[in-house]
Amino acid sequence: MISRLLVANRGEIAVRIIRTAADMNISTVAVVSEADTDSLWARAADAVVVLGPPPAGASYLNQDAILDAATSSGADAVHPGYGFLSENADFARRVLAAGLTWVGPSPEAIELMGNKARAREAAEAAGVPVIAGTSGPLRPDEDAVAAARSIGYPLVVKASAGGGGRGIRLVTDEADLLTTIETARGEAAAIFGDPAVYLEQFIEAARHIEVQVLGDGRDYVHLGDRDCSMQRRSQKVLEEAPAPNLPDHVRETIRTSSVRLAASCGYLGAGTVEFLYDPVRQEAAFIEMNTRLQVEHPITEEITGIDLVREQLVIASGGGISFRQDELEFSGHAIECRINAEDPARNFMPSPGTVAGLQWPEGDGVRIDSGFGEGSVIPPFYDSLIAKVIVHGQDREDAVSAMSKALGEAVVEGVSTTIPLHLRLLEAPEFAAAGHHTKYIESTPAILEGL
Repeated sequence: MISRLLVANRGEIAVRIIRTAADMNISTVAVVSEADTDSLWARAADAVVVLGPPPAGASYLNQDAILDAATSSGADAVHPGYGFLSENADFARRVLAAGLTWVGPSPEAIELMGNKARAREAAEAAGVPVIAGTSGPLRPDEDAVAAARSIGYPLVVKASAGGGGRGIRLVTDEADLLTTIETARGEAAAIFGDPAVYLEQFIEAARHIEVQVLGDGRDYVHLGDRDCSMQRRSQKVLEEAPAPNLPDHVRETIRTSSVRLAASCGYLGAGTVEFLYDPVRQEAAFIEMNTRLQVEHPITEEITGIDLVREQLVIASGGGISFRQDELEFSGHAIECRINAEDPARNFMPSPGTVAGLQWPEGDGVRIDSGFGEGSVIPPFYDSLIAKVIVHGQDREDAVSAMSKALGEAVVEGVSTTIPLHLRLLEAPEFAAAGHHTKYIESTPAILEGL
């Protein structure tokens, strides 16, 4: 079993991992930038190593500094959390080469799923439904116009190495296709170091549905689905589980095919298979697989009672999944709101600063995953997530009511937050009817008026 865990991350996910590790009697090492030396996660860990200056490239993305910290602190394992180096196959290889345990899937699985074109091919081979598109990256000599005509417009040009909503360009007219492809190739090369792109059908008013999977190299299971359709500029804002208004045959297909995909690549640990759902055709199609713990994993924990971080640590230590698929039971409905230090009234301008006052809601069915406390400084160098407010109710209506009450009780002083936006979204009739989609916020400017 892992005895000393280095958490290569910051904020709420670092706190979350450290707390589960402590419950398992695993000592922890926090790595911090110079801006985070007095952070909540630094105080929660058994040891702290300062990586370097605040910029992420000099600290949380500094592979040499993190590996040196693991060696100097006596850590025998590294948990990458999400973001930063969590889906960096080269870093995973370096961790393993240093004789440390990597809490995550193999570097090969990370590489496979990190290349969106190859991941699509793997999904097809595993029987996962895929959206209409090219079977791989566009070759330089390939007739892109003919390929696009076979797919139909509108379509998107996607970077093979992209992810997280980046590296995607919409094409609505054939006249714009070739110039968009060349632009996308240039951007992909500059941002991701890989110019490869592929074409994919664009689904208007699509919902974003995903399936949580676990694998231990022998057994593979799903832990249900989540709806992450409420987004802004392809970044998730609010998530819920299970996905509402999803036909039973679609739910069964995405769950079972996600397990097949995990098994096909010998997956280790926690992963998420993402789908676009077309509510008109009642069809779901594979987008990508995220080879890490998701930000929204708590809502799955709430409806299953399974601690996903604990499962990750046991599996990384050579153990197995703690339950069989037929033993898993789902209970109620859960919603998560991401509370960011941003001002929605000023085009979501970041709002770094000191948290002068803080009061989170409490009570049955309310959970707060936070990386900051009263007096904490939210620096301007990183993601603006302050905390996640999670509620669990008997059903969706109960959960929505509980979240509205919880957010109404929350007090965050000293910085602006997105709480007013969440309260507005929870009241929206489109959300109540589960009729929202991934472009809902952008297509409904009235939702932001008066915030």
